[in-house]
Amino acid sequence: MVYKKAPKSPGDSPDSTANPDRHPDPQERERRYSGIGSSKGFAIGEAYEFVKETVEHEIAELNPENIDAEVERFMTALHRSEKELKKIERVTTRKIGKLYSDLFQAQIMLLRDPVLIDAITRRIRTELKPAHLVIEQEFEQYLGNFINSDDQIFRERAADLHDIKERIIRNLHIRKLHSWVPEGSVVVSHHLSPADIILLSRSNVKGFATDTGGKTSHVALICKSLNIPMVAGLGNFSQKIGSGSPVILDGNDGVVITRPEEKTVEEYRRKREAEIRREADDSVLAHRHAFTRCGMRITVCSNIDFREEITHLDATGSEGVGLFRTENLFLDDLKPPKEALQTEYYLSMAEMLTPKPLVIRLFDIGGDKLIYSPVKEPNPNLGWRGVRILIDVPEILDTQLRSLIRANVHGNVELMIPMISSIEEIEHIRQRLEHHYERVSEESRETLYKPGLGAMIEMPAAVELIDEITRMVDFVSIGTNDLTQYTLAVDRNNLIVQDLFEKFHPAIIRQLYRIISTAQKNRCRCAICGDMGSDPLATPFLIGCGLREFSLVSSDIPALKARVASYTIAECEALASECLKLSSAPAIKERLDVFLKEH
Repeated sequence: MVYKKAPKSPGDSPDSTANPDRHPDPQERERRYSGIGSSKGFAIGEAYEFVKETVEHEIAELNPENIDAEVERFMTALHRSEKELKKIERVTTRKIGKLYSDLFQAQIMLLRDPVLIDAITRRIRTELKPAHLVIEQEFEQYLGNFINSDDQIFRERAADLHDIKERIIRNLHIRKLHSWVPEGSVVVSHHLSPADIILLSRSNVKGFATDTGGKTSHVALICKSLNIPMVAGLGNFSQKIGSGSPVILDGNDGVVITRPEEKTVEEYRRKREAEIRREADDSVLAHRHAFTRCGMRITVCSNIDFREEITHLDATGSEGVGLFRTENLFLDDLKPPKEALQTEYYLSMAEMLTPKPLVIRLFDIGGDKLIYSPVKEPNPNLGWRGVRILIDVPEILDTQLRSLIRANVHGNVELMIPMISSIEEIEHIRQRLEHHYERVSEESRETLYKPGLGAMIEMPAAVELIDEITRMVDFVSIGTNDLTQYTLAVDRNNLIVQDLFEKFHPAIIRQLYRIISTAQKNRCRCAICGDMGSDPLATPFLIGCGLREFSLVSSDIPALKARVASYTIAECEALASECLKLSSAPAIKERLDVFLKEH
């Protein structure tokens, strides 16, 4: 085997180094790179390029007499990997709590998986392949399903699996774990794992910038918990910058600036100072209920992807969970989660939140996301996904419904149906819910409450049926991201047409008014859980349409409460009425911008 190495900086371990061949060019001018703001905040400092060492393997086939030694080498690598993860788990518990360290416990459990271990050892013995090659092949068949998914959360969770694979392979060669970077650096890397973030944070890094990743990864979650800004999804940014380059990292807007001019540095220093003042002002409102200037109560809840996020809700003034995306539960075992696991997971969340509400979205999975599915669809966004799969694969639906019922011992659990396009779909889910509630209640020794039933409104078909839907369910929640995508026929992940993805398109705001006003007329609760809920431009328009419940990223809640306190219902209604008469997105945004500046 051949190890590709660069000369080490002082304190570097053999596992990872900065690239010494890329030096800052004093003549280079200020440049801006756009990515995804995964963790808010600003960082001004020097970049440190964190490059994970790669291993080139020369052995492609084993001699029969080396088989036992190779199996033993594989088992030793597993033990070393588990020892490392246990160390990281302890550090995580100390820094941000036990719930976050459970992320590494899940990886440890995978290292102990007898099915995985048996598959790898069997192939080493029968195919005479070295351990590294078998490990690569076994993990790649799982990773492909995630990496090729149209769903961002699944693509990001591939990073967790990739980290386990690389950790085992590194430990086959007894390579040491690297965790040193210069104090106060802005770490730049192609990819960082949750373990990297935890260990590198010990060096008081100012921020992280990565080529890969997004908003919903474990890495982003940990950075938010550590209050370290991060920009992800920067493409090949790590290849364009070397250690020592001055950089500004803007986690709010998802921008990294290299070789910033002095006026830019001053601008961001002022932004940081203003942010500190705004956060102090917002924190005063964060722990109060949200009221408009005229006294109308507005409910503000959180969108979350992981149970671990619940521990931070109180700090932001969140009034509960308006959307919990359950898809991540599919990923820990690479197969549909068992009923006992789901029950435990939902119950622990409900207990942590009670008496606050917990709205759990049923699995919003698609043909390209089911780990065990042979289906490969040409356009999964218009295919077998959401409620369609839940109806066609009843064991998935029935298991989840039973788990939700068993978890609702405090009466604060509600469920939400994804991708509704017909009345029959709602009737089917309601019938299954009634059926399981009767039977599970009879079996249970404690009182169980039937979860409230809601529907996601994210397709034009659902908008056309909104009068019937709001008479059938307890609440609706508007998913503006998909509603915009399907209404405008624009894939928001398609760079070619991304500029056509316009949430303030007249067709979208008219749909929003129709949904909200119809729900209000039928006395059906209505919330918004798409990204539009966090947009300052949209807030007064939505209130003017009659919306009284928002669900958004927790960190955006204090700012939303502060905005709400500046408006009266009457002026928001007048604004909405004006916007609904406008026929272009630029005109609508211009009117909203003027209103925002006036308040």
